[in-house]
Amino acid sequence: MWHEIVELSRPKNVVLAAITVPLGAHLALGDAWTYQAAGLVTLQTTSAICFMAAGNTLNDIADISIDKISKPHKPIPSGKITVGSAKKVAYGFALLSAVLMASAIPFIADPLPHVGIWTIAALLMYTYDSGPKTKDMGLIGNIAISLMVGAVIVFGAASVSKANTEIVLFASVVAFFANLAREIIKDCEDMESDEGRNTLPMRIGLMNARAVAYVFVLLSMVTLGLAHLYGPFEYHQIIFHAPAIFILFSLNGPLFRGEDYKAQQNIRVGMLLGLLAFAVQVSVL
Repeated sequence: MWHEIVELSRPKNVVLAAITVPLGAHLALGDAWTYQAAGLVTLQTTSAICFMAAGNTLNDIADISIDKISKPHKPIPSGKITVGSAKKVAYGFALLSAVLMASAIPFIADPLPHVGIWTIAALLMYTYDSGPKTKDMGLIGNIAISLMVGAVIVFGAASVSKANTEIVLFASVVAFFANLAREIIKDCEDMESDEGRNTLPMRIGLMNARAVAYVFVLLSMVTLGLAHLYGPFEYHQIIFHAPAIFILFSLNGPLFRGEDYKAQQNIRVGMLLGLLAFAVQVSVL
């Protein structure tokens, strides 16, 4: 049972939350960490992990008919865990995330951004698979997911009352554009099994969708440049981002060849390297 719960949470995605919440706090605080800040960030990192695990589990429940065909090895379509049990897991994760988020309110000087980000993210997560089902709206669903990814960084900064820190906002926009490109490429990869969805590749074709995804990759690079041109860093410090820039710019090869899985995995790696480079720059300033 525990193995199935871990699999439903999608550990690779959960690792992203485990990294980006502390990252957002570090970008805001620099070397001004305190024991209280460390405690708050630990709590809110756990909250974000539970939040993401809940969302991923709900998504697997909604996708059971698709996964029976394209990914029958997953816990729900394989019968390793029932839909009823998966719902309990999802609601349990969501409740724990809310409790952990609320537990920090008395200790945050300005809790409104902290609560607001969590609430908006919860609304985006719920409406992705339920209600209007933005997942079935193609690009709108891609944007919803990517907004949540960018918001995790700001959530980390908000947990230490510094949500409006300039470099935090730049980093979140970089993550938003990079993840938006990744979501579009994932839709290209899953095009044959995405019945009932109005994805961008279905609307404009695979090659055109891949081209749009690459434009969003370039926009993430433009935002990165602006962070050094107008932000708190010197422009020459963009060298810290050289590995991420190389990986992201070189995506045109895999995309042109239709290697969607490789491309979307490279974006994940490039995004993580880019965000970690922000953290290194803050540490050496």
